[in-house]
Amino acid sequence: MIDHDDSADDAAALLGPDGPFARELPNFAPRAEQQAMAQAVQHAITECETLIAEAGTGTGKTYAYLVPALLSNQRVIVSTGTKALQDQLYFRDLPRVKAVLGTRQKTALLKGRANYLCLYRLDQTVREGANFDKPQAAQLAAIRAWSARTRHGDRMELAEVPEESPLWPRVTSTPENCLGVECPFYDDCHVVKARREALEADLVVVNHHLLFADLALKQEGFGEILPGAQAFILDEAHQVPELAGQFFSQSVSARQLTDLAQDALRECSGVTGAIGLLLEPVEALQDALRQLRLAMEPLPVRGPFQLMDARADVHEGLHDLCELLAALTDLLASQAERSRGFANVHERAAVLGERLERITESAGEQDVRWYERFPRGFVLYATPLDLAAPLRAMRERTQAAWIHTSATLSVAGSFEHFARQLGLDDPQTLRLDSPFDYARQALCYLPAGLPDPNARDYTERVLDAVLPVLEASHGRAFLLFTSHRALRRAAELLAERVSWPLFVQGTAPRHQLLEEFRHSGHGVLLGAASFWEGVDVAGEALSVVVIDKLPFAAPDDPVLQARLEALESQGINPFMGWQVPTAAIALKQGAGRLIRDVHDRGVLVLCDPRLSSKGYGKLFLASLPPMPRTRELGDVTAFFGNTPAGGQA
Repeated sequence: MIDHDDSADDAAALLGPDGPFARELPNFAPRAEQQAMAQAVQHAITECETLIAEAGTGTGKTYAYLVPALLSNQRVIVSTGTKALQDQLYFRDLPRVKAVLGTRQKTALLKGRANYLCLYRLDQTVREGANFDKPQAAQLAAIRAWSARTRHGDRMELAEVPEESPLWPRVTSTPENCLGVECPFYDDCHVVKARREALEADLVVVNHHLLFADLALKQEGFGEILPGAQAFILDEAHQVPELAGQFFSQSVSARQLTDLAQDALRECSGVTGAIGLLLEPVEALQDALRQLRLAMEPLPVRGPFQLMDARADVHEGLHDLCELLAALTDLLASQAERSRGFANVHERAAVLGERLERITESAGEQDVRWYERFPRGFVLYATPLDLAAPLRAMRERTQAAWIHTSATLSVAGSFEHFARQLGLDDPQTLRLDSPFDYARQALCYLPAGLPDPNARDYTERVLDAVLPVLEASHGRAFLLFTSHRALRRAAELLAERVSWPLFVQGTAPRHQLLEEFRHSGHGVLLGAASFWEGVDVAGEALSVVVIDKLPFAAPDDPVLQARLEALESQGINPFMGWQVPTAAIALKQGAGRLIRDVHDRGVLVLCDPRLSSKGYGKLFLASLPPMPRTRELGDVTAFFGNTPAGGQA
């Protein structure tokens, strides 16, 4: 690390008009908001404090936390919500900041094990020589060729094999099937190498999935990597409450049990007499899984465990499954000494058996037990009712600074909802508005005369209101829906009514849809949940964002229902105390797609009439950036009328 004088140790000054970033980086614009955030982050790291920092779009929050993180000379973990942002941070932003600061700190990128090629599983898949169809055989050949030249084994490097290819699960490992130090390929293992690099680094870039898997000690098996950090910086922190729920949950899926059964049979190949012993119990377990899934068919797609257990055939099926898994576990114990693979399969069976018992037997006050069923399988869960306690304990164990940042953490200026969910008692808080000029760059249109969102023809009426806006903007729009059903209906209707190219979520991978949308120039993209956040289309390709309804969480979510009941019993109004704030943060995310840089101009169309007719509508509107609002279509056409058709709107 280069010796700095006092002013150079001031993160805000370094990002200021006389600092090295302004001198050395083309297109770098000093921003007071960025400097204020850098100062707050620096203070939190030095004083080992908890900070919540909301920084509106365009603040440049990445530099605002990387600069103080690198200046601190402490070990820092930076965690992001998505792998895409993780890669952007590590390969683009971090090298620039390091170059400007002239620092030599070691940095590392660490992902979950499913992102790294497993040499043992690849070797097994090649040896088995299964009958792959042509595309899969070509993909396997590509993976083999790449495995000989890759240094990191990060599957992101191999774009020609799509992320959803069924081959990836066969050539990557899971915590359950990894052989660890017993593996013949251990010395060359990509996961081990990545972890070793992370252990030696001063700044490690991870994602929230990995962070929680590790801190919740969820068998990722490297509780030794993240401890020892003096600061944790969580970007896209608005995702943390939901993710934490997943990681402090226990679950057992039909898929895990099927994989276990198949791996048990696969291990038999080199062990005399094993197949005679195991074939029948494995087939019985697989049959019980099929029977149970069939018995669950009449049930709703998800619901509380009690609803499922109340059906006699399901209750019986669960009982059989538990018995058969216990019997198989005992048999595997007798083979555990005979091969590394059998020892591993036995251990997995024991863990799954314990979890299954906890979910089916326990009726503790602390857990919400629930199920979810899929076309070919199901998952059973036990989720803690209150996440604040385990999260607080986890933070206290680290004795580190915790910095939470995102563009969307407050509701009408208050951080209370976010802080309560995470158990953040008395945190430092900072709220920075976007430096964009929303008063000039944007317009919020609330179409008049729309029916109640529960009306049967609601989607049709929304499109009637939106079509004149699309005419004025010549397409170039995102239509965001709160349900896939509305999305499909809108796609059908629009196909007959517009001439612009339509891009519909689900018809191609997300990144491909976005790329094609950008290039089309006048596209209309229809998306649901995953398009509400993390999507960045700057410039004239996107000039309208339409949101069909306020994004309240699905009422059929058993965990949400249990949480709302618990709030009610504490004397808190669950609707105003939980549902409205959560939906307001989601709405801010969707609205945030519109203005992505200082030159963007656009119209946000909020169709839900409850924004005007209900008292809580004011809370939603107060949570959005300060832009002029109108109920007149004429104002929208005037907004776009300033420029010739197809020009920069």
